[in-house]
Amino acid sequence: MSSLRFKAVEEASRRLPVEVPIPKELPSEYYGKYVFNKKQMAKYLSKETMNLLLEATDKGATLNRDIAEHVAAGMKMWAIEMGATHYTHWFQPLTEGTAEKHDSFIDYVGKPGEDIIESFSGKLLAQQEPDASSFPSGGIRNTFEARGYTAWDPSSPAFIIEDTLCIPTVFISYTGEALDYKTPLLKALSAVDKAAVEVCRLFDPNVNKVFSYLGWEQEYFLVDRALYDSRPDLNLTDRTLMGHTSAKNQQLEDHYFGAIPPRVAAFMRDIEYEAYKYGIPLKTRHNEVAPNQFELAPIFGETNLSVDENLLVMSLMERIALKHNFKVLMHEKPFAGVNGSGKHNNWSLGTDTGVGLFTPGKTANQNLQFVTFLANTLVAVYKHNALLKASIMSANNAHRLGANEAPPAIISVFLGSQISAVLDKIVESSDDDDITVDELKEMRLGISHIPQVLIDNTDRNRTSPFAFTGNRFEFRAVGSSANCSSAMGVLNAVVAAQLLEFKKEVDEKMQNGIKKETAIFDIIRQYLKESKPIRFDGNGYSDEWKEEAKQRGLDCETSVPLIFDNYVSEQTIAMYEKINVLSARELHARNEVKWDTYTKKIQIEARVLGDLSMNHIIPVATQYQSVLLDNLYKMRAVFDEEKAKKLSKEDATLIEEIAEHISAIKTNVDEMVEARKVANKIDIEREKAIAYHDTVEPFFEVIRYHVDKLELIIDNQMWPLPKYRELLFIS
Repeated sequence: MSSLRFKAVEEASRRLPVEVPIPKELPSEYYGKYVFNKKQMAKYLSKETMNLLLEATDKGATLNRDIAEHVAAGMKMWAIEMGATHYTHWFQPLTEGTAEKHDSFIDYVGKPGEDIIESFSGKLLAQQEPDASSFPSGGIRNTFEARGYTAWDPSSPAFIIEDTLCIPTVFISYTGEALDYKTPLLKALSAVDKAAVEVCRLFDPNVNKVFSYLGWEQEYFLVDRALYDSRPDLNLTDRTLMGHTSAKNQQLEDHYFGAIPPRVAAFMRDIEYEAYKYGIPLKTRHNEVAPNQFELAPIFGETNLSVDENLLVMSLMERIALKHNFKVLMHEKPFAGVNGSGKHNNWSLGTDTGVGLFTPGKTANQNLQFVTFLANTLVAVYKHNALLKASIMSANNAHRLGANEAPPAIISVFLGSQISAVLDKIVESSDDDDITVDELKEMRLGISHIPQVLIDNTDRNRTSPFAFTGNRFEFRAVGSSANCSSAMGVLNAVVAAQLLEFKKEVDEKMQNGIKKETAIFDIIRQYLKESKPIRFDGNGYSDEWKEEAKQRGLDCETSVPLIFDNYVSEQTIAMYEKINVLSARELHARNEVKWDTYTKKIQIEARVLGDLSMNHIIPVATQYQSVLLDNLYKMRAVFDEEKAKKLSKEDATLIEEIAEHISAIKTNVDEMVEARKVANKIDIEREKAIAYHDTVEPFFEVIRYHVDKLELIIDNQMWPLPKYRELLFIS
């Protein structure tokens, strides 16, 4: 065994669980300890300031700078008492991660050079100015135009990491365009709130606010740190670019929900302990389908806060994994041939009156409201299925969709047979029916009985990218490494735009003398007919579905750069401008970033694959080939010609096979490098991304095939990289 690999495997196999003392307190006793939540506000803010702040977060009221001064004073006092010495605006640039610049609380007292004090003003709380030219902007900001602003988001509470007060913020350019994920998400949430309230008031005039809720499920892999450090591809791309599948992987289905390995359990306990301090209500932990794959999930919460919590959890996981001598992998497909990692986004809407808008009610009026929101969501997803796919697509996620337990790269909606039957009956009802709320209850459509059906009998379809699961939709296609803001921003935006259209149509019918319930029912029937192509309860993995989806007019594109085109289609631009979430300029700029990011990721992978092949694999293959040749010559020297020929036949075959694989690797690496050089000369980001997809990436599987064949031939002691059986089964 190669020395580096041997040392890494030996080190990994000796690991014992890091001792994590079980806290003596209950989670409820230290929950939110590091968060400036309502409990801390009540202690450090005046009652008037706290009420104004809560009014801003709950009702969207504008905060003035005077209030910001009071909040900053209280927040600083709390942070310093908690041991903080610095503060930062914590924001979400277009990099999928988070960004922060730390400043200390210190300032001069009097003249410069004299004594210092700890100072934190309302201005520093409300606004900062990071260098916007150094973040992806798609051309909105140039290098010589560096000004950009972060602005406090009071709806997401500040928190403390180690010695730093972190203040969640939006990030915008000097000219006002969004340069982050949070800004369009907040605008989309505001849009769906306003549009949904107007629709809700058709059924209940007491509704004043509609909340968007998100419950994410974070899948991830854990790899021993020593093994990770011995794999340059994992180090630089977060996935294995080569590696033959292990004889045993997930085929026995014994890992899923199995006993959690002790080292992993210790890591999970540590994560939960830290997460509770940040007010993140982690509820579930378990083994996932693939070896060394796991999942954690919280109780659902309001979408904006839940997105921030997910980003914070991902950061905590990275940091705590190192303490346990692990590396956490959140790439969507780090290992070929086994389950990839997603981040299922469970999404729902609810009112300030306590009604879940995707939860069937006990009365006909409540059920009509339920069907109304269900039908509007179906038609919104149908109209914008290509955009929704673009919202979850990336270079990483392209490897996962359609493979091992992942939904296909075709957006469809699973409802289950019972709900589908109810909707079909609505469609089949007579257009001339004059329907009232009471009559709806008597139509024997089964609507009044939906709650029991959903709770007890609704099945789940693991192949569906967008599945109704009883009182919410599960957007299963979101990738593990993704910022949930992307998918949730698009989903809430398209539903908001659709609800506006629905309310307009209802108002027009009522102005023409049609009764409200009849108008609603007629439009619902129309929507259900229109959106029928998006409903699919069958096997999304089948080739038949791919053909059927094309016939239904659903988007079946698989090229990532071309999928991104849907962000700048006329339909998308009109929809976003209608609800005032993103302008055409912002959408085009974001796509420039998406194409550029895709190109760079494929470029990095190509370079790493080429380097590994030429500098790690071929030298070892050549060395083993020399061993076989040496053995061949020695046998011919010892034995007579006939016997030597017979004994050395197998070695000769292996030598020839190795030579063929080496030649194929060299040829394809050279051609891949040339294709990359040609693509790099393209100035237009979209065209460059397409070139990388069409002319560079296809070499990956070809090169990998020959490398993986060599792995099966070459002496195990000589192979330089930790193998799948070591990466996946040492924990």
